[in-house]
Amino acid sequence: MTDSNTSVGSQSTAPGNIELPANGLSWRLDMLVVAVGRLSSWLWIGVLVVVLINVFSRYALSQGSIALEELSWHLFGIATMLTLGYAVVRDDHVRVDVLKEKFSPRAQAWIDLLGIVVLALPVIYLMIDALVPYAWTAWTYNERSQAPSGLPYRFIFKSMLPLGLAFVMLALLSRATRCTTLLFGFPRAVTPPNDDRRSTGHPNP
Repeated sequence: MTDSNTSVGSQSTAPGNIELPANGLSWRLDMLVVAVGRLSSWLWIGVLVVVLINVFSRYALSQGSIALEELSWHLFGIATMLTLGYAVVRDDHVRVDVLKEKFSPRAQAWIDLLGIVVLALPVIYLMIDALVPYAWTAWTYNERSQAPSGLPYRFIFKSMLPLGLAFVMLALLSRATRCTTLLFGFPRAVTPPNDDRRSTGHPNP
């Protein structure tokens, strides 16, 4: 990695979005979250395959399967939870920037930083704190579907809930450090290799 002397305003961004400089910590966190998100995205193919098999067996063979139906729900939920952090890293999540986009880059960075530290991170922490015992109970009792022909090992799906939120927390921490890099120059800004300018300062290995 090398130091970046490129000014914020000279880098191309989508309208209303600020270009936040990357730093060593944010780059490593983004790499982890993006890798998990890309790997998890393959689960959507599994969702499609399971749904097609279930539809075929239900309407062509007149043999519906509760296990297949539950599997499609579980795969959908796992894929969604494990790609939430990826959406945050790529800044592709839903945002309401009607007013914020009119502010200066530093003002936008302050809004992002305060929103992450004061609102987002505490809420996600409380959610993880509630969901870890929820998943642990499922592990302890080896929870399975209440349907006789349903799936066992429901604790696997329940464990993905706090895990997915943990990756969202990492993605938000990364963005918070990028805000402090812009505002205070700490951590020191770097130019990541293979920087993807479509997703400002985020990894594209």
